Amino acid sequence: MIDRSTPALGDLFQDIILEHYRRPRNKGALQDATVNVHMNNPTCGDEVHLHLVVEEGVVRDVAFEGEGCSISQSSISMMTQMLKGQPVEEGLRLAERFKEMMHGDADAAKDKALRDARALAGVSKFPTRVKCALLGWDAFEEAVERQG
Repeated sequence: MIDRSTPALGDLFQDIILEHYRRPRNKGALQDATVNVHMNNPTCGDEVHLHLVVEEGVVRDVAFEGEGCSISQSSISMMTQMLKGQPVEEGLRLAERFKEMMHGDADAAKDKALRDARALAGVSKFPTRVKCALLGWDAFEEAVERQG
């Protein structure tokens, strides 16, 4: 017998994704950014303008502007929450872990350090959508490279 009194895990994950899409965290311009990166996914039209304030090797602030599907925009929103206040090296570690999850790594999907982003683990089953989920993370890695 199936217990219908509690929502399925997939439903909870979908709710988290939609919550970040409808009410994105850290969305907007960041006037004092030390690095800005624009990236887009020409396949589907998703785009992000990522703004970072990096001081003494720490992501002091992060914001984004952009538009696209619920996967790209919620992933970026989740990412900004994880990056704010983190050392750049930890941000790069999280980016690598997220990529591992997007490529089907079950251990990465259970990594609590990924916080809400674990809700996107199912995207790995849809190769054409993986680029959507990775857009913000790719922009972060590009920003770190530019920051030098």
